[in-house]
Amino acid sequence: MHTHPALHLPWRVLVGTVGTVVILAGIAMLIVPGPGITSILLGLLVLSTEFRWAHRLLRPARVWARRGEKWAIRTKNDLLERYRGRRSAKAARRDGTAPPSPPSPPDAPGE
Repeated sequence: MHTHPALHLPWRVLVGTVGTVVILAGIAMLIVPGPGITSILLGLLVLSTEFRWAHRLLRPARVWARRGEKWAIRTKNDLLERYRGRRSAKAARRDGTAPPSPPSPPDAPGE
């Protein structure tokens, strides 16, 4: 579409219309049930293919998404390490090679 000058403006109008409709549907879904924020971001994504201002508006969302992805990977790895540690501790106890568990603290006086 960008190579043919006669189709450039109609294409931008079509992209603008579709993106605006998706954003308006997302705003409506903030009130009624539905994926409102996701629809708004999707509408901005559609608009960002043709409009620089929409691309700039999406920059914080991309940063948040990358941070969320890193957090999710870090959390997953931590949970896997804990799970593997528990499994190896159970196997060591079963084999009798585990160190003895620490003694429980004595009861507080007056209890």
